[in-house]
Amino acid sequence: MKTILVIDDEEKLRSLLARIIRSEGFKVLEAADCRSGLKLVEQNEIDTVLCDVKLPDGNGVDMVSKIKVINPLIEIILLTAYGNITDGVQAMKNGAFDYIVKGDDNDKIIPLLHKSIEKITLQKRVIQLEKRVEEKFSFQAVLGKSKPVQDVIELAKKVSPTDAAVLLTGETGTGKEVFAQAIHQASLRSSRNFIALNCSTFGREILESELFGYKAGAFTGANKDKKGQIEEANGGTLFLDEIGEMPLELQAKLLRVLETNEFIKLGDTKPTRSDFRLIAATNRDLKAESEEKRFRSDLYFRLNVFQIKLPALRERIKDIEVLANHFIHFFADKTNRKFNPVSSEILKRFELYQWPGNIRELKNVIERAVIISNGNELSIDSLPYEIQQAQPVQKINQLSAFSMQSVEKLHIQKVLNYTRGNKAETARLLEIGIATLYRKIEEYGIL
Repeated sequence: MKTILVIDDEEKLRSLLARIIRSEGFKVLEAADCRSGLKLVEQNEIDTVLCDVKLPDGNGVDMVSKIKVINPLIEIILLTAYGNITDGVQAMKNGAFDYIVKGDDNDKIIPLLHKSIEKITLQKRVIQLEKRVEEKFSFQAVLGKSKPVQDVIELAKKVSPTDAAVLLTGETGTGKEVFAQAIHQASLRSSRNFIALNCSTFGREILESELFGYKAGAFTGANKDKKGQIEEANGGTLFLDEIGEMPLELQAKLLRVLETNEFIKLGDTKPTRSDFRLIAATNRDLKAESEEKRFRSDLYFRLNVFQIKLPALRERIKDIEVLANHFIHFFADKTNRKFNPVSSEILKRFELYQWPGNIRELKNVIERAVIISNGNELSIDSLPYEIQQAQPVQKINQLSAFSMQSVEKLHIQKVLNYTRGNKAETARLLEIGIATLYRKIEEYGIL
């Protein structure tokens, strides 16, 4: 139920207004002066205030500013016995919703109340959406309390308010786009576009048109002008994922844009300006790539103003539980099911596994397990075989890595993974007896 506060020193008029407003389904509070009215505003969740202009201890026009300081979302409708243009103008400047004359405009009060409630409801929805966006894309969305992750978050927070180019490095699946979104959200450009483009998705020609856009008639099929992602990112952030896959010809054009903030669309003759902040990501070693002439060294140095290396999942073991439970909850909601948190037995397997696909692989494993598992708990059988059989990484010296035993053990393990644990099939592929396979499994401690 929406709450309306009526502030008027004329008791009969105030009571009459209160009865009329209650009949419309609103909750009504009453006050006879500024002081008691402000006290009610501080103590209650009020949506709209109907306030007389002339009050015993103050002026309704001034009350607008005071109420807005307490709660900017409250709408105020001022009532006056005598219309005054100066007061009306000042009231609207102070943030009043409307200014009406008693008696002449009585029929307007109830429709105005409904309009003010509609405005407040819309404003609250916008705030809720902004809060959800902030939670989804801010550093709050980066799950994990381990030191490697917290160190990276601290670095990212320091560079976020600047316009410096950021290079995010690390293995595939470590969450580079999540960090890029968080950096953008914490920047001064957060109210503008965040444009993401994966450079490995397109061939050279399509990637060029996606980046720079084109004019109608630039090539066959270009029937109308198209804005490129660089132009779309004007005022905001451009995130180029897998930048190491960008062809050398386009690298030169991108470097030019970064140096001048200007580019020429395909089929155009005049430059277009775009002021954007660049965040790039790669799983390659761009320094080594540039030394091998597979990536432009000048672009590498332009990008590498502030490099942040994201840790692999195996380097942040303490975060696996919170990540696993987050994905369990996410996929349980999507399938309208309820699941318990990850069990200690499964968590142990997760912590032993090396996660070559990192967070993305963990997410996929959880999604599959949620679909396969019966009941309300993930089962061991729902996990991929290599995770079920995960073992601690054994530290061996340099020589033992080249011994025949180490090679044989590794080969047997690979074939077992290939056959998903089918020992008869493994023995057949290895061309050894089943008894020999069991003996070697026991000898090498293969699970």
